[in-house]
Amino acid sequence: MSELDLSCNYLGLKLKSPLVPSSSPLSRSLDSARELEDAGAAAIVMYSLFEEELEHEDEMHARFVEEQSIGCAEADSYLPMHGTFERGIDRYLRQLSELKAHLEIPVIASLNGITLDNWIAHSKALQQAGADALELNVYYMATDCELRSGEVEGRYIKLLRALKNEVSLPVAMKLSPQFSALPHFVKELEAAGAAGVSLFNRFYQPDIDIDALKVTPQIQLSRSADALLAMRWIGVLRDLSPITLAATGGIHTAEDAIKMILAGADVTHLCSVLLESGSHTISEIYQGIEHWMEQQGFESLDQVRGVLSQQNSQDEGRYERANYLWVLDSYSAGEGVR
Repeated sequence: MSELDLSCNYLGLKLKSPLVPSSSPLSRSLDSARELEDAGAAAIVMYSLFEEELEHEDEMHARFVEEQSIGCAEADSYLPMHGTFERGIDRYLRQLSELKAHLEIPVIASLNGITLDNWIAHSKALQQAGADALELNVYYMATDCELRSGEVEGRYIKLLRALKNEVSLPVAMKLSPQFSALPHFVKELEAAGAAGVSLFNRFYQPDIDIDALKVTPQIQLSRSADALLAMRWIGVLRDLSPITLAATGGIHTAEDAIKMILAGADVTHLCSVLLESGSHTISEIYQGIEHWMEQQGFESLDQVRGVLSQQNSQDEGRYERANYLWVLDSYSAGEGVR
């Protein structure tokens, strides 16, 4: 059998495989990023640049640098001097430049926020620093009962259009699974200039400490079962839009990745499995995909992608309500349970 071709296209980038580490702390270190590349990562999404973090640092910069004259020379000496206060955007740009200088794979920058404030300038700076693409993570929880669903979608569209008017970078929108009419929204994003969408953003859920009587942060890494929601919607969207589709959240094994590609994903993002098991997992997943392709007689991922999308599956209803009914009918209770 000829050599297998696992290459793919994502956001206009030619990648050697569909295995892309998603935004995580691993990209903060050049050494760990190199390990990911050596293990077979086809590209890397940098850790996110958070709007709130930058706003806080801007306030600190204004307070302690721009307005540091307090009338006491001795006290002034304890404050940072102009030119020595490094902000988050500066650190991010330096890390981006370093990754670009030492890695051969594409580097995708990541912005996380909900407003237009400063994002245009930051996007321009990321483009100038050499980012190959931009992932826009509009992490927004609609908790205002006066806010309509169309207004929520409008935030994404407005931000995307503003960015595309200023930068030429391909932009991927990272979406939550909570949109009521996802296919229509994805078509709207396509019309606004999105090169792709990433499904889905995992909103980390808060927990409640019943002893301290307070709400506490809670980090839960994904599991393979978490990927099924994204797989379903990728299968639906594959035949509705030409933009690239990234599956993110819950991809831990070669089987998980294969399912996503069969549904129609162009790439599969990896995070929790890398944090739990290490960068070598990428090569294990790659080898697992190769082994499966050999068994099935596929020579390239292009032959695999979308084979089981909604339109191509034998029963399109399995992606819709029919699946719900089938699952209920197929369930059998355990022995001794009535």
